[in-house]
Amino acid sequence: MEGKKIVCRCNDVTAEEVEALIDSGITDIEEVKRLLRIGMGPCQGRTCIPIVISILARKTGRKPEEIPLPKAKVPIRPVRVEVLVGGGDG
Repeated sequence: MEGKKIVCRCNDVTAEEVEALIDSGITDIEEVKRLLRIGMGPCQGRTCIPIVISILARKTGRKPEEIPLPKAKVPIRPVRVEVLVGGGDG
């Protein structure tokens, strides 16, 4: 991994992967999120989303504030925390 710039530590996504996707014509933040799984790890994009937005802005000539944040998707059905940590029975 020497020389690689990690953008998303949760899913091990590099800046090179983000740039290659943008170069292939994908310039929608939602599509980038779906394809590379940025913002879907434990940090929920606190680190990677601003970085990806800045790369997207630089590569497309837009201002970062012109690129909307990806939409957060809540569970369809609420889940108790105990179920997520293994303390509940479903």
